[in-house]
Amino acid sequence: MKNLYLLLSASALSTISLAAYSAENPVAAEPETAEYVRICDIYGAGYFYIPGTETCLRVGGFIRYEVRAGDGPYGGHNDIASKLGGTDDTYHVQARLSLRTWTGTETELGTLSTYTQTNFSFRESIHGDQNPVALYYGWIQLGGLRIGKDESVFETFANYAGSVIGDDIVPYSPVETNLISYTYKNDNGVSAVVSLEQGGSSYGNDYTIDSYAPHVVGGVKYAAKWGAVTVVAGYDANYEEGAIKARLDGKINEQLSLFVMAGYGTGDDDSFNYYKPWKGDWAVWAGGSYRINTKLKFNLQASYSDSGVAKGSGAARGQADNHFAVVTNVNYEPVPGFVITPEIAYFSLDDGKPATDDDGFSGMVRFQRNF
Repeated sequence: MKNLYLLLSASALSTISLAAYSAENPVAAEPETAEYVRICDIYGAGYFYIPGTETCLRVGGFIRYEVRAGDGPYGGHNDIASKLGGTDDTYHVQARLSLRTWTGTETELGTLSTYTQTNFSFRESIHGDQNPVALYYGWIQLGGLRIGKDESVFETFANYAGSVIGDDIVPYSPVETNLISYTYKNDNGVSAVVSLEQGGSSYGNDYTIDSYAPHVVGGVKYAAKWGAVTVVAGYDANYEEGAIKARLDGKINEQLSLFVMAGYGTGDDDSFNYYKPWKGDWAVWAGGSYRINTKLKFNLQASYSDSGVAKGSGAARGQADNHFAVVTNVNYEPVPGFVITPEIAYFSLDDGKPATDDDGFSGMVRFQRNF
């Protein structure tokens, strides 16, 4: 009993001593393993959670190098002053880094998302147009509401034109603008949009609003497995004129897709407004894409506008100052993420916009690494 008493006493004293030591000299807890990157698969591939938040982020972009030669808006530089006197022609060359970011967060009011694209470009300074850094996109979207810098809804809602690079030799839409837009979509393939736009520079003219009245765009679309039907209209608040476009897309099979789009604008035959950059009352664009295999895709587009403006005299009087262009290219992707695109174009524009020549050919090749 005496030995048991001594053993219990020693044990108690030891426990008290350890407790006192721990209180005076606390031991740090083992840190938990930090999860620096959490994959976010709600919005597609490439997204991850920003650490400490429920916001998903994706970073990407492309590096591009292209060389152009020939005539017209997608050609080279013509009639450049030579260092030895006279004039000469030369290539147009451009390199570009485009950085893009996407974010997304789910809220009680819908998805809160953002998108940005900043272009860092280097091109020859023959015409003083290097413009090395530019914010091309920068918008916030909550549900169907979008606010910020974007391309005009008159262009994006109708899904641009064809899959060639020079799809706007006969122009079909303005491009950059600040806007406030709202898009409605349902599960049956029906969508509608309305957009209030500030305008901006388009094909050499400034269409920025000159009062508190914005430019207005509205459109409706029906999309299904076979393709889509789209109608979109725009109203220029400065000139109180407008334009409307209708587009039909058809997916013939897994390899072949076709489209046709027609536009009509108000005002005189030879006048322009923000939503009618083509010359004449009406214009049409048509073309398609054919997937040859996993590495090759062929694209073709033809476009035409009928100005109805008589020119010349005598037998020539009554001939229209029509615009016409045919563009074709091949997208070759030898390895995933690297695309080589050679393209050739023929155009006949008769002093139209935005060309610098009446008619001719142009050729270009673009190398692009997407990431």
